[in-house]
Amino acid sequence: MKALIDKDRCTGCGTCVDVCPVGAISMLDGKAEVSDDCTLCGMCVDSCEFGAISLPEVGTGPSKEQETYQGIWVYAEWKHGSIHRVSFELLSKARQLAEKKKVPVGAVLIGYKLDGLEKELFSYGADIVYVVDHPALAHFTDEAYGNVLAFLAKQYRPEILLAGATSIGRSFIPRVAALLRTGLTADCTDLDINDDGLLVQTRPAFGGNIMASILCPYGRPQMATVRPRVMQACQLLEPRQGAIEKVSIPEHLLKSRVEVLEETISEGPSASLVEADVVISGGRGLKKRENFKMLEELARLVNGAVGASRGAVEAGLADPSQQVGQTGRTVAPVLYMAVGISGAIQHVVGMQGSKIIVAVNKDPEAPIFDICHYGVVADLFEFIPEFIKRIKEACGDFKN
Repeated sequence: MKALIDKDRCTGCGTCVDVCPVGAISMLDGKAEVSDDCTLCGMCVDSCEFGAISLPEVGTGPSKEQETYQGIWVYAEWKHGSIHRVSFELLSKARQLAEKKKVPVGAVLIGYKLDGLEKELFSYGADIVYVVDHPALAHFTDEAYGNVLAFLAKQYRPEILLAGATSIGRSFIPRVAALLRTGLTADCTDLDINDDGLLVQTRPAFGGNIMASILCPYGRPQMATVRPRVMQACQLLEPRQGAIEKVSIPEHLLKSRVEVLEETISEGPSASLVEADVVISGGRGLKKRENFKMLEELARLVNGAVGASRGAVEAGLADPSQQVGQTGRTVAPVLYMAVGISGAIQHVVGMQGSKIIVAVNKDPEAPIFDICHYGVVADLFEFIPEFIKRIKEACGDFKN
């Protein structure tokens, strides 16, 4: 669909051409002409003082074309030869949703030298795996991966398309939604199917103060990205096999204006933050950046990763890659230790799925104590060094 021009009212003034943000309007024989690049933003409608431009009416019900879309797809993210955990979480959830809709579950693998990876996807609920294996896809780029996934969605027409809200998912899935001209709900924390068969996409809104339930009744596929660790990855008890479909993609879709010269694996205290079973996070209470070394030492002793609150990151005490919370990473480790963190709702949203939460804060009224399982009211500069000392003693690693 695109904006409509009333040729009788159009004076050819060219104002709409100037305001169109995507360059979809041009002048032809003295009249405005709208191309298929139109995004229906409405800026031209507001700018036309002659009332010559209007937007097409959106239907009030599902179209017959929607009936041709079926199935639930999960983009199976992988890196360095391993499937990302969030892909298993999404497949497990997709399996539950598919049971309600009585439809198959598909997984999409895009990359190079993917042989063998598809077998893991079957064990978490996939009925069919679509594989695009090509040397041009050896390194991730938004353009190539976005083109490929959009091509597959147009060819096979899944009703629902899910992906992880990882750095990769957040990077290229919006491009896919734009290419498919459909909606996208980002950073979901829950998914369900309502009585009308629509995908209910739940995500935090207004700073995490409310949870919004979002529907996409007309656009297809219904698309959502989901935060890692907010859903359970449930491997099926009985081994199962599914179909593998290897898909050839037109060469022009594999081209990218970005060339990846080299990939390096991140190392350091925040490298495995999302995957870690133990996360030690610090807040403003640590006061200085060098004080985070205490947490790094503690994390090393318990084989954990170091996180931080938004306040600590904004104060320059920690790196942005370490931020846990609504605007950072979502973690759900076995043990989450919040040190010097007050417990603002924006931070809690990113770690509330942890199995055990331990809080250390000298303020007994800190909100973090309302959601933790174990609380320590103490000066962190006294407690943490002593805690480290006790762990070393227990491990026989302490030296005077």
